[in-house]
Amino acid sequence: MVADQGDRTSEADGGPVRHIPVMLAEVLGSLEPAPDKTILDGTFGAGGYTSAILDLGANVIALDRDPTAIAAGQALVAAAGGRLKLVHSRFSELAEHAPEGGLDGIVLDIGVSSMQIDEAERGFSFQKKGPLDMRMSATGVTAADVVNRAKVSDLIRIFGFLGEEKQAGRIARAIEKRRTEQPFETTRDLAGLIETVVPRKAKDKIHPATRVFQALRIFVNDELGELASALFAAERVLKPGGRLVVVTFHSLEDRIVKAFFQDRSGKAGGSRHLPMVAARPATFTPVGKPMIAASEAEASRNPRARSAKLRAGMRTQAPSPGSDLSIFNLPELASLTKLGS
Repeated sequence: MVADQGDRTSEADGGPVRHIPVMLAEVLGSLEPAPDKTILDGTFGAGGYTSAILDLGANVIALDRDPTAIAAGQALVAAAGGRLKLVHSRFSELAEHAPEGGLDGIVLDIGVSSMQIDEAERGFSFQKKGPLDMRMSATGVTAADVVNRAKVSDLIRIFGFLGEEKQAGRIARAIEKRRTEQPFETTRDLAGLIETVVPRKAKDKIHPATRVFQALRIFVNDELGELASALFAAERVLKPGGRLVVVTFHSLEDRIVKAFFQDRSGKAGGSRHLPMVAARPATFTPVGKPMIAASEAEASRNPRARSAKLRAGMRTQAPSPGSDLSIFNLPELASLTKLGS
């Protein structure tokens, strides 16, 4: 996880990164878009995957929870001549937008968009002063709500699990002390406090606030819950032979995708400590290698690709066994609903 975070310094720190679709060739090779196929792009962003899929003749249903991305994508909708439907929606809701006959493919690029990082007013980057926001959908609980209202114990769990921050306790207690005097409002407010608690050393590859900002972003947008729900939804709406392709950027996301495909492989489970679990029909079979990392050449060209991992599976005819979040072993964290009330 720490290595992944270091690889994503350009995102967390907010450097000017032009949006480039990550592992595009590998995504297209795993997805196999073609004329008469309908592919759902659950993370439209700047439209990189969608454009390439359209160029190969397939029809596309593209989703994005960010209204800014939807507005920016209207030119591509017009140019697609009716082959692109762009919808403002979370990808966990993708089943609601699938055609009655099902989908031939689904692609998910899990991670924050470089466009969002570059907009100071969105509050994703601590290199640019902006409101402590971090909401991808521009609605709901903000990062400021979390740091100003959450219990210290909840902040420690958020920073420790979602950011793997070793100094989570010290940072959380410092936040509690400071917010009684003055609430946190901007990205610089929070980053400045963290710098005083965990000073940056010469050997450090990333800023001391990187992991806390990552944790807050993941928590505010319920990114792990969204991903888990999207995987179950994809299983329900893919046709037999349809393909699910997921690109992740840090180990928390990759663990969830790996656990999903392993659980759906049809192999019996168990260990020397637990009884054997009976095998059930596989709902997905592997497409290519179990995991593909970005090439060294791509990583050198595009820093965002350094920690990217691709996993893909092909849907079988076996019925979905239903949604069981326990397979992901997600932690119990503070309630976003309560923090927003």
